[in-house]
Amino acid sequence: MKRALLSVAAALAAVCLPALAAAQFTLAPLPYPADALEPHIDRLTMEIHHGRHHAAYVNNLNAQTKNFPDLAGLSLEALQGRISAFNEAVRNNGGGHYNHELFWKLMAPEGQRGKPSAALEAAINAAFGSLEEMRKRFDAAALGRFGSGWAWLIVTPDKKLAVTSTPNQDNPLMDLPGIQRGAPILALDVWEHAYYLKYQNKRAEYVTNWWNVVNWNEVNARFAAAVK
Repeated sequence: MKRALLSVAAALAAVCLPALAAAQFTLAPLPYPADALEPHIDRLTMEIHHGRHHAAYVNNLNAQTKNFPDLAGLSLEALQGRISAFNEAVRNNGGGHYNHELFWKLMAPEGQRGKPSAALEAAINAAFGSLEEMRKRFDAAALGRFGSGWAWLIVTPDKKLAVTSTPNQDNPLMDLPGIQRGAPILALDVWEHAYYLKYQNKRAEYVTNWWNVVNWNEVNARFAAAVK
């Protein structure tokens, strides 16, 4: 009996352990309750966006580890800088996982959002003339992105700020042609699944209201790290 049980346990381990080993990338919980960004972003959108869309990117990325064993040795951020070495599925799902993991952190409930630091505000003024002008350019990038994609505020390799946008789940860390490279410090998801339940086709209203939930404390920290 004991030998039979050991055989069963070994068989189960043989089946389960590879699956566990392949699940390198994980879906972290939201850093706040799903209704914490209301009324600007509604609870149901957050639940579906995180629990279904983001979760799908994670699961689909993990499914690619059998095709690309090298994924097992890469962090999520490091993967972005080597994305050209992989297929479209890794690009789309690896980008989707990174982008969303960042996106949740760049928003916060009321009382936890802060404001631009003196250093960040000085850099914004140097690059754009004012915070208001930066917001106008960022909004234009978000509204001008045809179809699905993202708007970004980045720190470029020469330590200056720039606004850019990317299609689909691409991001400024990716080693791909046509992408303005830099360290993302602010990001806005303009895929319709990010806003359609509440705003329908009114992307401009979503973009305007999104500024009310920006986590400037996180943006400040990312800016400080990027300019070191």
